[in-house]
This record gives sequence, C-alpha cells and structure tokens, in this order.
Amino acid sequence: MKIIEQSRAPNPRRVRIFLAEKGITVPFEQIEIGKKQHRAPEFLKHNPMGQVPVLILDDGTAISESVAICRYFEETNPTPPLFGRDARDKAIVEMMNRRMEHGLLARVATVFRHTHPSMAELEVPQIKEWGDANRARVGAALEMMDGELATKPFMAGENYSIADITALVAVDFMRPSRIERPAHLKNLDRWYGQMSTRPSAKAGM
Repeated sequence: MKIIEQSRAPNPRRVRIFLAEKGITVPFEQIEIGKKQHRAPEFLKHNPMGQVPVLILDDGTAISESVAICRYFEETNPTPPLFGRDARDKAIVEMMNRRMEHGLLARVATVFRHTHPSMAELEVPQIKEWGDANRARVGAALEMMDGELATKPFMAGENYSIADITALVAVDFMRPSRIERPAHLKNLDRWYGQMSTRPSAKAGM
C-alpha cells in the first residue's frame, strides 16, 4: 500500500491530516506537478484524471479522490469516527463537508489556478477574470462558515470531522491564493485558531 501525491498540494494534505487524526502510517511516493509528472502515462494508468492523491492498495487497486481515500480508511479504521457517529450525524458531516469542498476549497483553488503566475503553464487557458470572480464567492463561503460556527464548536456540530479538515485546508490555501481572511469573522477566527493548533494540522506542511 502507498499513496502517490505531492505533499504541498491541498488535497493530499486533506488525506495526510485525516491519517494523522486516525494514527495511521502509510508510505508516500512524491511526484512533481510543476514538472507535469501527474500527466505522465505511468501516473495516468492509476488515475486518468491526472490528479493527486492516489491510494494504491496491496492488490493493485487504485483509489483517487481525497474523500474516497479517507472513506476507505474510515471503514478499515473506524476509531475515531471522522465521518459521523450515527445516521443523523453522518448526514450532517456529509452535508458540511460538501459545502466546504465545493463552496470553499474549489473556489479558493479556482482563484489560485486562474490568477497565480506559477499556474500559467498548467491552467490553459488561465482566465484571470474567472479567478477574480471567485474571490467574492470565497468571501460568501467564509461568511456562511462564521454563521455556522456561532452555535457550535466544529463545522458539523459537537465533534471534529472531515468537514473541519476540508475547511482548514481551504482556509490555509487562501494564503498562496492571495486571499485575505476578513478580520470581522470572529467565530471563524476562534475555530481556525483551534484547528490550526491540532497536531494533525502540521501534516503535509
């Protein structure tokens, strides 16, 4: 078993934090996205989407998509539960993780891909206007997060979950994307201070 990744990328970091919370150790094999190794034939045979990370099981099965990889480890190592504890809790975790993934992380990534100079050769065409348009969407997602966190300690309620992992990675990815976190979002600040000081938060950094 191994995970193919580029450790600095946000989605591999999601998996690394998840594994750290579980106390699971898996060998990692690094590739360089900047050198377009994710588009090489030997990598594409594992994931034709050309994205990291990819989990390679002992039988050769390749599992890509960060949440799918985390789900595999949740099923094989259920303690501590990071996808919820009962039917209601699991549904809320799923809801909040999707909001954080599609409503925040994807939008931050769009800003990075379409405005950062280092992405000019990888994101073709790089459309600055589309990147800039997503800055406002990031702001709206952060406002939503602040409202959710006004009445609960974690993104999905009373317990730490994969929704917090996705949200933390997204907020941290705002720095290289050159997006400032609004100072008035005090609930978000409180949550971020707690999440960023968990030992697992250092995974992949």
